[in-house]
Amino acid sequence: MIEVLVTIVIIAFGLLGMAGLQMRLQLSEMEAYQRSQAILLMDDMANRIAVNRNNAASYVIAAASPTGTGATCTSSTTTTAQRDLGEWCAALQGAAESTGTGSTTVSVGAMVGGRGCVESVGGDYMVTVVWQGTTPISAPPSSVACGANSFNGNTGSPCVNDLCRRAVTTVIRIATLT
Repeated sequence: MIEVLVTIVIIAFGLLGMAGLQMRLQLSEMEAYQRSQAILLMDDMANRIAVNRNNAASYVIAAASPTGTGATCTSSTTTTAQRDLGEWCAALQGAAESTGTGSTTVSVGAMVGGRGCVESVGGDYMVTVVWQGTTPISAPPSSVACGANSFNGNTGSPCVNDLCRRAVTTVIRIATLT
């Protein structure tokens, strides 16, 4: 009888371990999904700038006021750059996929809190996409200012000092062709 109880306890601990592993796998899957979405959006803007290279300076978005979540997207289509920035802003807000109907429609097709910046860096352009991670790990380097201090949690939250801010960047070099 004692052996049966010991066996049940061992199996219970094993099942609890499997449940914990499954939970960690789901968090990792969410992080990977968000990172892949961010890379797609970053690459999209980098390609838009490269195609419209003569007007690359028109794409600059200051790190202090990133586009995306919390921003009002431009609907102007006067220039290619304005149209591109409006579409990118909407994509960062998750316009690719929505849930709900009518006035309760919510965009959910991007990263949590997705924001983007295009900075001029010594004649080159750095495209950055930042978002809210699920768990604190390490803050992006100080050279990545886009969305800095925008992802800190409430008092007592483990998300302090940008530990939950995730970022991907790429640099676009615009050659002067003569």
